[in-house]
Amino acid sequence: MVTRLVHITMKARDLNALGDFWAQALGWGVIVEEPGVVINIEPEGFHYPDPAAISIDMVVSAEPKTVKNRVHVDLATTSTAHQAELVARLTELGAKPVDVGQGDDASWIPMADPEGNEFCVLAPGPLVQDTGPIASVVVDCADPRAMARFWGEATDWTLLKATDESAAFRSSTGLGPYLQFLRTPDVKTVWNRVHLDVRPYADGDPDAEAARLRALGATKIELDGIGWQVFADPEGNEFCLLTPR
Repeated sequence: MVTRLVHITMKARDLNALGDFWAQALGWGVIVEEPGVVINIEPEGFHYPDPAAISIDMVVSAEPKTVKNRVHVDLATTSTAHQAELVARLTELGAKPVDVGQGDDASWIPMADPEGNEFCVLAPGPLVQDTGPIASVVVDCADPRAMARFWGEATDWTLLKATDESAAFRSSTGLGPYLQFLRTPDVKTVWNRVHLDVRPYADGDPDAEAARLRALGATKIELDGIGWQVFADPEGNEFCLLTPR
């Protein structure tokens, strides 16, 4: 039994405004799951769950953003001109450039959405030509090799590399964006505003999967009144185990 990464969840103080920003940024549509509480942002005509895209679930939250997010997305571009055009369009939508210590020679352009959530606009390259608008989901961590071991067992995604500085996965289908873990000196101090959500396959047993995740090193987080299970990975990054589908 294994899980699969199906989407990321992002907290939003202004659900409609932030949802509109990301829908326009990605060229995707908005599906209202629970008015005023939860919306889904995914490609038009998308049949969820499909590894061809990692969609975004956005949930309303009054909590202010206080620190740099430990989970962010990288956006793909197809040419140097496209990178410049995308940055200009995102700026018009309300994004701003940010300094995350990238240096003057960085090929990627770090930005923040209207609520301060960091993301990067990547330079063109062969690895991001067929990912869709989201090239990768990136998680800060202290030990990429340890994260590779845990997430390599937790999901059926294929491990492409693991070094002391980074680890990278992609769906076993070879479609869609990458999942990356990057070494950072920052220490996790608050609940992540953006987190991963995984789901067993249709014939999976969520309780058996929960037990397997705990055996791999995940910690169960007890929350009342929800229909899914919440865990933290070995470095404390929260993630949700959803019901099979």
